Amino acid sequence: MTHTAEILSVGTELLLGNIANTDAQDVSVALSQLGIDVRWHTVVGDNPGRVKQAVAIARTRADILITTGGLGPTYDDLTKQTLAEAFGKKLVFHEPSAQKIQELYHQRLGTDELPDHALLQAWLPEGCTVFENSCGTAPGCGFEADGVHVLMLPGPPSECRAMLNTGAIPYLRTLSDSVLVSHNFRVFGIGESSCEQLLRDVMEKSENPTLAPYAKEGEVLLRLTAKADSVEEAETMMAPMAEHVRRILGSFIYGEDVDSLAQVVFGLLKNMGKTLATAESCTGGLIAKRLTDLPGSSAVFLGSAVTYSTPSKHRVLGVDETLLREKGAVSAETAAAMAEGVRRLYGADYALATTGVAGPDSDECGNPVGLVYVALSSERGTVVRAVHCGNVRARCRSIASNHALDMLRRELQGIPQAE
Repeated sequence: MTHTAEILSVGTELLLGNIANTDAQDVSVALSQLGIDVRWHTVVGDNPGRVKQAVAIARTRADILITTGGLGPTYDDLTKQTLAEAFGKKLVFHEPSAQKIQELYHQRLGTDELPDHALLQAWLPEGCTVFENSCGTAPGCGFEADGVHVLMLPGPPSECRAMLNTGAIPYLRTLSDSVLVSHNFRVFGIGESSCEQLLRDVMEKSENPTLAPYAKEGEVLLRLTAKADSVEEAETMMAPMAEHVRRILGSFIYGEDVDSLAQVVFGLLKNMGKTLATAESCTGGLIAKRLTDLPGSSAVFLGSAVTYSTPSKHRVLGVDETLLREKGAVSAETAAAMAEGVRRLYGADYALATTGVAGPDSDECGNPVGLVYVALSSERGTVVRAVHCGNVRARCRSIASNHALDMLRRELQGIPQAE
């Protein structure tokens, strides 16, 4: 059976824009991985009347309704009471939840005296499946009424995410006998529209498995998904299409079921026993940050020099002053000298360097916003690429760091550099 879902996010702070609705994003991702179609996102304030109106609409068009927020002990936490009334469910006292609330108050506040409102959280719809809150006090729940499955999750993102994984997802898995299996292809060096054009025929014709592109920051994610009676059957169904994607996109695919370019580069360096250093100007240390965000990166990453000013490129990295004067700080020659200088400085096997114009204005030499030179230095020599990263400052820096990491990825994998 195919299910359709609506996510109803309750909270005036969401409507006012005071906080981002990350709960809805987390729930949507989880549901898509379960093969459940999310058709609607609704946000409503902490008002019982408006919540009732939203529920009345949702139950006519979705057979799964998931709410986030409004389960706490304060006066405006009315989701549970409102939904129980809307679906004709009586609230009953759940003693295990009450005991857990008592224990948490004791652990956190050192007191066994509970405010009167605290135990309101232990009143739950009769006959529901209780979802334990591993990060807070308010339990969630799931129940079925009038052909609609209603799941209530807390609003704080850490609580919602944990309960989604331990309570909601297991509950939803019982609604279907089939399994959904997905694999992600991470692609860099070719845009979403070009990707789609190359694979349009297979995307348009495929129903199960399916292939869909998702644009990310400076790269593309392709998700291949199949629904079947077992994981093994799903894998068999996907194998021909996966091979087709690999054949069409080739070296533009930097990884499968990986999180980032930095993760791939880190893994390659570690497996090969090689080290890296970076010299950054326009990217301001972003390459170094992306690498050091990864646990264990000290095994391969030796250090970075953020030489943002022109004089610092000479003083720290030893870039020749005459070269800087004649070619300028933003040039292929300067990028190469920066990479070679930082490789010597740290004694690294490989070095990456960036120098460019991140904006908002062109530089004193007339180089346009978005022009970045990226250099890779190793014992085999130094290569430089000129890349155009757009005129949005943050995006320019992000894409430039991607180009640098991709250059190193290609070098480590022994494949040609992108043109």
